[in-house]
Amino acid sequence: MSGYVRSETHKGITSIEFFHPQSNSLPAKILYDLSVAIKHAGEDPATIVIILRSGGEKVFCAGASFDELQEIKNEKEGLAFFSGFAHVINTMRLCPKFIIGRIHGKCVGGGVGLAAAVDYAIASEAAEVRLSELAIGIGPFVVGPAVERKIGVSAFSQLSIDAFLWRNADWARRKGLFAEIHSTTEEMDESIQRLVNTLSQSSPDAMAEMKKIFWKGTEHWDHLLLDRAKISGRLILSEFTKNAIAKFKNR
Repeated sequence: MSGYVRSETHKGITSIEFFHPQSNSLPAKILYDLSVAIKHAGEDPATIVIILRSGGEKVFCAGASFDELQEIKNEKEGLAFFSGFAHVINTMRLCPKFIIGRIHGKCVGGGVGLAAAVDYAIASEAAEVRLSELAIGIGPFVVGPAVERKIGVSAFSQLSIDAFLWRNADWARRKGLFAEIHSTTEEMDESIQRLVNTLSQSSPDAMAEMKKIFWKGTEHWDHLLLDRAKISGRLILSEFTKNAIAKFKNR
């Protein structure tokens, strides 16, 4: 299995689900397919609100695919890979529909970026977060603006510097990454369904205008995130990073 991205629309609600057998990690193909699915839903008049979710039961998203990181041979390939994260975040930013995140489990690296880029994140108590990039010799450069926008510079710095420490879901809620946390998956899903049912009966035009206001000041991200992708694409080639990724994979 190489993973998938699936979309389903029912009564104005489009659910976009991604899955990868390696803890919902994000290879380039899934990043591309996610960006396409979100763009399509944003342009589809049958879609009023979007749910972003992942498959499985334990991990929401483990971030970048280590297998693909190991295959990067030069800066051009590095830029191409990390641009995938930039495209997904910018597509979420520009999508005129509200994106509700279903965060059912742990978020690592790029997974934290996805959770930060949704417009409203509803999580379970199992949704711990960690920005692990520094541990492998890079940094959360591409997802950083989305995370910082949600939780502020101080909390973003804490996550980025202590790259091995998990923060629990309550920490993420108090910092503003999650809007709600629930003790069970059932309660989380009930809350998501309640919200999207309400939003599906709301004015699409009003929500589109609200989203523009919420994302005001990010108009330069088309260039910013690609510039950040260049940094990651260069650092991923270091001997330190190659050794660190090998150690992680051999655990």
